[in-house]
Amino acid sequence: MFRRLKNRLRDTIKKIRSETPGTVDSTRAQTQLRTGSPKSKVSDPELTPRRSNRQRSSSQKHPQGPQKPSKTLVTKPAKPKPTSGRPPKAWHPRMYRVPAQEGKIRFHDLNLPNPILHAIADLKFQYCTPIQAAILKDLLAGRDATGQAQTGTGKTAAFLTAIATRFLRQPLTGKRPKGTPRALIVAPTRELVLQITAEAKTLTKYCNFTIQPVFGGIDYQKQRKQLKTRAIDLLIATPGRLLDYHRQKDLHLKRVEVLVLDEADRMLDMGFIPDVRRIIHQTPPKDKRQTLFFSATLNDEIVRLASYWTRNPVRVEIEPEQVTVDTVEQVVYIVTSDQKLALVYNLITRKNLNRVMIFCNRRDEARRLTQILSNYRINCALISGEVHQKKRIRTLDNFKSGKIRVLVATDVAGRGIHVEGVSHVVNYTLPQDPEDYVHRIGRTGRAGASGTSISFASETDSFYIPAIEEFIGNQLNCSYPDDEWLQLPPPPRTKPRTAQRQKPRGRSHRPRRRPRAAKNPKRRPSKKHV
Repeated sequence: MFRRLKNRLRDTIKKIRSETPGTVDSTRAQTQLRTGSPKSKVSDPELTPRRSNRQRSSSQKHPQGPQKPSKTLVTKPAKPKPTSGRPPKAWHPRMYRVPAQEGKIRFHDLNLPNPILHAIADLKFQYCTPIQAAILKDLLAGRDATGQAQTGTGKTAAFLTAIATRFLRQPLTGKRPKGTPRALIVAPTRELVLQITAEAKTLTKYCNFTIQPVFGGIDYQKQRKQLKTRAIDLLIATPGRLLDYHRQKDLHLKRVEVLVLDEADRMLDMGFIPDVRRIIHQTPPKDKRQTLFFSATLNDEIVRLASYWTRNPVRVEIEPEQVTVDTVEQVVYIVTSDQKLALVYNLITRKNLNRVMIFCNRRDEARRLTQILSNYRINCALISGEVHQKKRIRTLDNFKSGKIRVLVATDVAGRGIHVEGVSHVVNYTLPQDPEDYVHRIGRTGRAGASGTSISFASETDSFYIPAIEEFIGNQLNCSYPDDEWLQLPPPPRTKPRTAQRQKPRGRSHRPRRRPRAAKNPKRRPSKKHV
């Protein structure tokens, strides 16, 4: 039996080999099926190995056969978007055309570098102001100078233009140490530092300069980090914070090429001269630096100090009355102290003034006036020494942008603050120092524009008028206002709030009752009740 089956199987194999000579044996066919070789195919189903149900299901999902090569993800560079229009043309001085006029100096005539002249063209400046025409040529030549001119006449732009021109014509090569400025500008107040910084960034926006302001009140660690991590070209600082960083060796002044003292008389009045002496002694000798003194007024003390710290300076003086008479209309109203509030309210509302600055001598007076004007729904804000520095900066920015209609300030904002479009300046109380009067009215009528100064002379401050007239060299015309302007209407009523029942907050004033203990029937009676 076994032999018959063996012989039959052998005959069957011989028969298959004779019919299909190109096929391989079953063992090799099974190997090819397992490896999935596409070269040979087994056509006889008897030679194919049986598969389980799991293998059949997987073969249906993933049928065998020549697999396609997998596609690799290749990131193609993004095509540049086509720009609309033609590329902007390079700026050339010929694009800034200013006709020549007799007696006036154009900025073209000063041979300024193209980046600075481009910035001046963007500001739409055409001719030099008197202080610029008198002193810019000497500053560009590297000479020391002392300049007297009222704020708003362009003296700040004069020494900034000279400093930027020096940087462009004498560039430094190689690696520069940190915290070593090439030029130093010292100013008495924080507001003046911020104002000079803004003008410097505007004039040098086409130059690759590093401008760093340093002042007290805010951002101590931030300013210190900027000094220690950057090479500074222009440093603008107040004396106190500047000496503080120098003591900690975060700042080095041995490579200062240009030293500028702005509002030098103000620093003398505020007691900063000892600090200024320490600062100047840390800079190079006067024969190795350019020293500039600028102020609205230069007295004998300032001139004496300038002679110690400068070398054959050029002195330029622009008289104050040339500014106050030509560009600012000065009006003085004789009123009592009780009538000032009504008069200032009627001036703002009846003349529809949109940008006004009101000056007071005392902080409490300025605070009270701001509160009363706010009660009459006049958009106003306060700037004084008691206001935090960040709030003062934010208030000034809002006033410059037109968000604030009236700015009430003390003399802290009287100097160095340039706000375009101030039409009226009101002296709510006359200043004791005639120089402060000149600086107050200098907030309007800036750079040749017209403005109006209105002063209130009452029984408490009218005796300051003769000293002011002697200082400016001109007589002030005093007059009485109309009776209608002295009537103060009642403040507008606010909408009464509807009485709403308020929910009690926190615990009630009534003491909570202690919950009684529930009777426990399983509790055993004490021996007393037994």
